[in-house]
Amino acid sequence: MSRTTLAVSLAIALGLGACTRVAGVGESERAARACPEVPSDVMPALDTWKITLGSGETVEDLLGFEDERYFYTACDDADWVVYKTPNSGGTTPNSSNTRTELRHLPEWVPEVGGRLEGTLKVMHVSTTGDARVPAAFSVVVGQIHSSEGHENEPIKIYYKKFPGHENGSVFWNYEINTEGDNSERWDVSIPVWGHDFSVVGSSPDDYPDEPQDGLALGEEFSYEINVTDGVMHVSFRREGHEVKTFAKSLIASEYSAPSDVPQQVLSVFASTGQDGTERPTAYAGELQYFKQGAYNQANGKNPKDNMVWNTGSETYGGRVDEQYARGSYAEVWFRSGTAGPAVPR
Repeated sequence: MSRTTLAVSLAIALGLGACTRVAGVGESERAARACPEVPSDVMPALDTWKITLGSGETVEDLLGFEDERYFYTACDDADWVVYKTPNSGGTTPNSSNTRTELRHLPEWVPEVGGRLEGTLKVMHVSTTGDARVPAAFSVVVGQIHSSEGHENEPIKIYYKKFPGHENGSVFWNYEINTEGDNSERWDVSIPVWGHDFSVVGSSPDDYPDEPQDGLALGEEFSYEINVTDGVMHVSFRREGHEVKTFAKSLIASEYSAPSDVPQQVLSVFASTGQDGTERPTAYAGELQYFKQGAYNQANGKNPKDNMVWNTGSETYGGRVDEQYARGSYAEVWFRSGTAGPAVPR
């Protein structure tokens, strides 16, 4: 199936009635729809980022760049940058999952901080996977990543939706900066709308109850991560809902003793034995950077080997077009996304 046919079919199937820009659209039609040509037309500040595509390729010059499989533009009542990635494609050295994800070039320590914001809608998550695995059916749409030490992640913002549910969940995870052996690291998950990471099925095809306050595919929301004076302030906005706000120190740990490990963590990571503690100063003094886009959490790895991260999703031999045609992908649209210095509080 050609990309043109596939993209148009998906637009119709999703009921977008939109002007997703695809290869083969004529210039006159494109002009009439006023669709941006390339992602940097929507987000001019892309000159401060580089990107890893779902193929595994890294591109450093993003002004004027697009990739019609992974990173392109769309429009409906707004202009969007599309991040799309299959369940199986190229991966980075430290991950089993594919991504089409920006990496902000400036780095900072928590004591100085920085700010990331995004306004987005998740259009698709993998429709296959093992319901018992917390990572299944989810995509990470923004994160902070450490570039030193264990290179762990102080925050990952997720969207997750089980097959057959109308609404999914938004939650964020904090990964400890482990004291000692990093194989003992774990995530604790905090719900925003709907469930957190720990809500799973009792069998591969058994899904939990649909979240009452969940978020549908194609429904817009915004987030802001503002780290200042060592504290991470996170806020989420959604039309018709109160703003959700959270605060977490990145320089003083809540989890430095075995008795501090949350029960949620002991339950989720029981099968992998990950119950370590965090260094008392958490991420203090460690260089960090922002990431944003579609970091697909679905993969084809066997859940029996890791019941937290191996989702057992269909990958169709890594054939990208077939994965796109059969629902084995993640797709996220951003209409704004900026990163820069922290805003003092």
